[in-house]
Amino acid sequence: MGRRGIMLVVSSPSGAGKTTLTRNLIETEERITLSVSVTTRARRASEIEGVHYHFISMRQFEIMRDSGQLLEWAEVHGNCYGTPREAVETALSEGRDVLFDIDWQGTRQLFETMRKDVVSVFVLPPSAAELKARLERRAEDSEEIIVKRLRNAAEEIAHWSEYDYVLVNRDLDKSFLRLRSILTAERLKRVHGTDMDGFVGSLLDELKALAP
Repeated sequence: MGRRGIMLVVSSPSGAGKTTLTRNLIETEERITLSVSVTTRARRASEIEGVHYHFISMRQFEIMRDSGQLLEWAEVHGNCYGTPREAVETALSEGRDVLFDIDWQGTRQLFETMRKDVVSVFVLPPSAAELKARLERRAEDSEEIIVKRLRNAAEEIAHWSEYDYVLVNRDLDKSFLRLRSILTAERLKRVHGTDMDGFVGSLLDELKALAP
């Protein structure tokens, strides 16, 4: 039986484990794809067009934004990012789930545009000290950047209660199992999407014929 797909939003402060969780979900689950955003910033050498982002001009972005072609968008450090509506709508109508790695501001916009389709999960670190330790273990940022990320984390975590589900990522494997369980449960809830009404109607007709 067919169903409409789910928009699965996963948000967290940097270092809480969101990237690993979402990557594992993409590698493990069938019929789920990562939403590819458009951006006006220049492509980095390691990035692939259509895989990491769709790289477009500011003029193209403005046209998409002003004509309602973006489900959500934001400006970050002078560059614009957004989620194209058409690709998401196509995936959902085909029964495929779409995974979003966005912050609370983008999530709010998705709530405004497509709330019925959105399932939101916020990932929390087990403690502030552990979050700082994880950022330091990555060895990607200077101490100044780490402090900035911790300040940003305080702002992001303040919005945890706006989400449908919350995971405290004490253990990555257990958190991943819980995330998969959320997806499974929501898929079962959303089976009403396309032909369930017709199936139930036929089932009732058959029962009436067997036991008039």
